[in-house]
Amino acid sequence: MLPAMPIIFTLILFAIGVLLLLKGANWLVEGASSLAHRLRISDLAIGLTVVAFGTSTPELIVNIVASIRGNADIAIGNVVGSNIANILLILGITAIIAPIAVQKSTILKEIPLSLLAGIVLYFMANDALIDGYQLSELGRGDGLVFLCFFLIFLYYTFGIRHGEQEEGITKTVMSLWQAVLLVVMGLAGLVVGGHFCVETAQDIALALGVSEALIGLTIVAVGTSLPELMTSVVAAIKNKPDIAVGNVVGSNIFNIFWILGVSALIKPLPFQPDLNIDLLMVVFASALLFFIVHNGKLHHRLFFWWKQEKDYIIKRWEGGVLLACYIAYVAVIAWRG
Repeated sequence: MLPAMPIIFTLILFAIGVLLLLKGANWLVEGASSLAHRLRISDLAIGLTVVAFGTSTPELIVNIVASIRGNADIAIGNVVGSNIANILLILGITAIIAPIAVQKSTILKEIPLSLLAGIVLYFMANDALIDGYQLSELGRGDGLVFLCFFLIFLYYTFGIRHGEQEEGITKTVMSLWQAVLLVVMGLAGLVVGGHFCVETAQDIALALGVSEALIGLTIVAVGTSLPELMTSVVAAIKNKPDIAVGNVVGSNIFNIFWILGVSALIKPLPFQPDLNIDLLMVVFASALLFFIVHNGKLHHRLFFWWKQEKDYIIKRWEGGVLLACYIAYVAVIAWRG
């Protein structure tokens, strides 16, 4: 165990890294949104690309740094832990604040796609289990497959809700130089913050005597998921809870197909079989969300086109169930070490 002062100093540096990630993501979104509006790009395109990329950039930067440094456990654990936290922790807290109305297209396509992403990741990562190889890893070929799925997702997103105005995306009026400066400052904050997070995560794991995977699944994952948490909670407070689910589900799809795709393409990521429980938790969380938005009544509703939009709601008590599942999950992985 390291002396008390170095641990405190490491935690302070980690907190600074998280703050830089959050501020950097915010600057990047604001600057890029302003540039996009100047180029007459629609609100829908901004919401599905600029904002979605912006809230996922902390995970992306952390994973790029971790991949380059060879910290595969942090890279994989960050994405897996973020996806679990997004659904169970963030949607749980948001639903407790205000019941979440869910769009029909999100239920029909985006939540199932998030579930598919988790299943694909499980199969891709388990070379030893499925193909009998000695080692399992997410190789460059797997990364390319993820990126192909991501391109399909982007193609789909530009086709949904055609002609509708995207809620929650406000036009930022600023000069060209201000927008460019915000983008540059945002990228700088993300790079420096990502470096701090990965460096200090290793030191924290060493100090506490736990694995880097555990730190990636908990501290790093929750830290990089704060943009999604802030976005969803603010949406609930402003009485626009329907934005919350799209934000979270879209981020989960981005995390697996885009971020892990880029990370594996940079450098193959060795996969530890111990993380299979966490991969199955990703699948379980998406399946639980799918079940909850149907009010637990899946029988005779495989084709629920007639169901009214107002019926798709995550109630407060259901948010409590999601949050309780997350607390139980964290307790299990802490016990597992």
